[in-house]
Amino acid sequence: MTIETTVFTFKLSNTFEEWVKMFDSPEIDEFHKTVGLTPLYRGKSLIDPKEVIVIHQAEEGVAKHVFSDPETIKNIESGGHIYSTTKITSWVSD
Repeated sequence: MTIETTVFTFKLSNTFEEWVKMFDSPEIDEFHKTVGLTPLYRGKSLIDPKEVIVIHQAEEGVAKHVFSDPETIKNIESGGHIYSTTKITSWVSD
């Protein structure tokens, strides 16, 4: 099993503080556990506070699969994440 670290950067339609309330909610915590994602970090840009970075770890391919699901996209957009601005990079240590 290869563990992959996936970095997402994207823009928000609301404030970082509003988005964080959703991202840190018990419902999203449960979602992450259910799909096998471990959030490592989330933060906002010092230059543009509407630009966000989120770093997850999961088994290889899981993050990209989860975040390509239309239902997941709809749910994350409801929290202020502008999906069309999302850039995804994936990293492994082996």
